[in-house]
Amino acid sequence: MVKYIYYRCIIWLMILSATGLQAQIILPKIFNEHMVLQQGKKVPVWGTAAPGAAITVHFQEQVKPAIADEQGRWSVQLDELTASKEPNQLVVQSLKDKVTFRDVLIGEVWLVSGQSNMEYSMHNHPQYAKPKKGDPDLLEKAFKAANDPLIRVLYVEKHLKSDVLPTNGWQKVSPAALAPVSAIGYFYAKALVDSLDVPVGIISSSWGGTSIETWTPSEAYAASSVFGSQLEGEQLHGETVGIRYNKMIAPLAPYSLRGFLWYQGETNLIRGDIGNYADKKKVLIEAWRKSWEDDTLPFYYVQLAPYSYSQRRNDAVVNTWEALPKFWEVQYDCLAIPYTGMVSTTDLVDDVKDIHPSYKWIIAERLARLALAKDYGYEGLPYNGPTFKKMTVADDHILLTFDHAAEGLFTPNGEDPTWFVIKHKSGNYQKAKARIEGNTVVIQREKHHLPVVRFAWDELAMPNLYNKAGLPALPFRTDK
Repeated sequence: MVKYIYYRCIIWLMILSATGLQAQIILPKIFNEHMVLQQGKKVPVWGTAAPGAAITVHFQEQVKPAIADEQGRWSVQLDELTASKEPNQLVVQSLKDKVTFRDVLIGEVWLVSGQSNMEYSMHNHPQYAKPKKGDPDLLEKAFKAANDPLIRVLYVEKHLKSDVLPTNGWQKVSPAALAPVSAIGYFYAKALVDSLDVPVGIISSSWGGTSIETWTPSEAYAASSVFGSQLEGEQLHGETVGIRYNKMIAPLAPYSLRGFLWYQGETNLIRGDIGNYADKKKVLIEAWRKSWEDDTLPFYYVQLAPYSYSQRRNDAVVNTWEALPKFWEVQYDCLAIPYTGMVSTTDLVDDVKDIHPSYKWIIAERLARLALAKDYGYEGLPYNGPTFKKMTVADDHILLTFDHAAEGLFTPNGEDPTWFVIKHKSGNYQKAKARIEGNTVVIQREKHHLPVVRFAWDELAMPNLYNKAGLPALPFRTDK
């Protein structure tokens, strides 16, 4: 009889334990204390609980109910929020459980992703070259001095075997929390905080040496009219598609955010995948926007920096000096995708043999200009370097006009603009004599010159042409 009562008690304890586990409210790891919720948008909150459980989400004055479905899934949407520096509490509860997240701020949230130049972290200064212009220790000093309570960071670890988002969640800025975070992401957040005076949250999810295919869901390629027939299982052009998207991007959605920053392309260029890149980037952008159910999310990216790709050895593809300019052109063409923007980096390289240029804070400031001008209402703020608009040909000169040069062009050293070439009748290109007249560039033309001009059309090109905002002109060719 004693044994019978004992075993019955054990069975009941197991049942009660299982019931308790089923009743437990679980939210994705992107929800935790110190997080930033996006202002001015609906804010999804979701998770799991016991099937049929009544869930209530409390935030500020809002109370949102939900019922967990047969799989235990539930979700609500908070109404649009107003930016707040004051700590708030997000409370999720049922009859049997309660989860409370404290120190929740409301502001701007951005996801930054890509390969090593975006992964380049706030604590990378010991292993990469220091800048030769300005303060060589700027990154290290910024890392040690970072303490802004309005900046919050969430670092996604490089881990593909986890069944949940590989992260320790949102963190307040500290040396330990900031060390692995993208330097571009941090400086971007700092620029936004300084300009907008609202909290900013940065989600840092990057991986060096990775191709664009790995960041794109396989179903997006399968549905593509360009790549659908080329997809072989989970393989496209020798890459396993979606492996990083599945583990490092998909679990983040649909956490409300303002937009994306992207710095990637070196791997695809090295593989000789220039012709496909624009279509692949379009597939990625549309897939990410679909995951967040918002076709208007801004996607801002970085043009690759000058680098001697043609001097690399042991690559499967041997690239020429012209591979990078062609890739620049492809990146420029991607601006035809709605709600995109690009910043140039041709002036931010000290050593063309170093694929990791140092000046991440300047890249971040340029990306912030894009966002401030396009998303935050800073009318009149210059956000692009001069871009080729039109060529007018005369017998003895060629006149080049530019967009984003309304206040005029200049060279910092006061000399004539460099890296212009003009085509000779023989088919070769010769260094062109160029001069600035207001917001135009005049190219001297001889009788043996054809009306074809190229600017910065070389992997080593670091030209000196800027607009008055100090933004560098973008490479181009008139004979595309």
